[in-house]
Amino acid sequence: MKFSSILLGASAVVYTAACPGTDKALRDLNNKLQTREALGPNDSDEMIGDLATVGGVTTVGKTVQDILLGNVDPYTDEPWVGLLPAKGSARCAQDTCCIWKWIAQDMEAKFKGVSGRCNRFARAAVRLGFHDAGAWSKTTGFGGADGSLILAGEITRPENNGLQEIVGVTQAWYNTYKKYGVGMADLIQMGANVATVVCPLGPRVRTFVGRKDSSTPNANNLLPPVTGSADFLIELFENKTIKAHGLAALVGAHTTSQQHFVDPSRALDPQDSTPGVWDVKFYGQTTGTAPKRVFKFPSDVALAAHPKISDDLLGVNNINDLAECTRVLPAAKKTFNLPDSTLLQQWLEGKYNKLGQAIEDGQTLTDALLRLLGLLSGRMFGASGF
Repeated sequence: MKFSSILLGASAVVYTAACPGTDKALRDLNNKLQTREALGPNDSDEMIGDLATVGGVTTVGKTVQDILLGNVDPYTDEPWVGLLPAKGSARCAQDTCCIWKWIAQDMEAKFKGVSGRCNRFARAAVRLGFHDAGAWSKTTGFGGADGSLILAGEITRPENNGLQEIVGVTQAWYNTYKKYGVGMADLIQMGANVATVVCPLGPRVRTFVGRKDSSTPNANNLLPPVTGSADFLIELFENKTIKAHGLAALVGAHTTSQQHFVDPSRALDPQDSTPGVWDVKFYGQTTGTAPKRVFKFPSDVALAAHPKISDDLLGVNNINDLAECTRVLPAAKKTFNLPDSTLLQQWLEGKYNKLGQAIEDGQTLTDALLRLLGLLSGRMFGASGF
């Protein structure tokens, strides 16, 4: 599948885990990826699912095939046009995408913080999308984006720790919308795509529905381990049809994240200086200088979901039968000015430790919030903060 250079910043948000020596690990991975790029080919042109056996024989099948070959743009600004029919109405039932517009609206409200930044639910939704789809390889013969992470109880696996809250939210949506024919596999991937575009500067990825659900657990050991070497990660993702350019894009997977479990004493510290915003600062700030609070690690760079179409269709064997519903997604936010840049910068430099949760929740940082948290009482505290 083809990856353009712009995709290097189009990686997504997640809770993460890591190991010591992260700067060295990232340099090692980057060096090996550059070597692979020099040798080429850097992009996989392998087809997935039924495209590998019968090719694209429907409009959607041909579209997906062209996206994977790099012949058409994987992003679109196509909007929803006209009024939205009521849920359960005959008019809504006539349009496959109608119920998904209702779902996307629910998701947008859940994922967007009042500051305009995306919040912890958005981060988790993107991670959930990859963890459901990523448990697949060319050798397994089953699994992938099939909803089994929830339907088969894979949430109990150690690599899925931290997804419990978003699994509960997604299960509630499923309970509400399954009577309209909504499947769990599609619901998980729709959540990932909505979350991606809700994050300011995030891409609006072409989105398809019609996957088949499965309650059979996916195979173990198909997601990148915390301690995986650069060589191991490259091989692991090549077995998912993702080569050098795709994995290079995945290196930026933590652009909006805040870590929880690597170092509990630094819980909620971000991986670059713009948590909740989808940009490319992760790269330079991981290998170079960064504000004091930025917590650097790359060892699980692929724990996040790259928004490229290949991920959310891994293991899907009925691509020709899918329907495109990109028009239900929220509009992309292509520019963004931080509403609280001064306080955010002070937090990044080590002040006001208690602000971490507010930032993860997408709140706007204000003096009033500082007072509410007991961080401001007539004067600004020093760098040691609270």
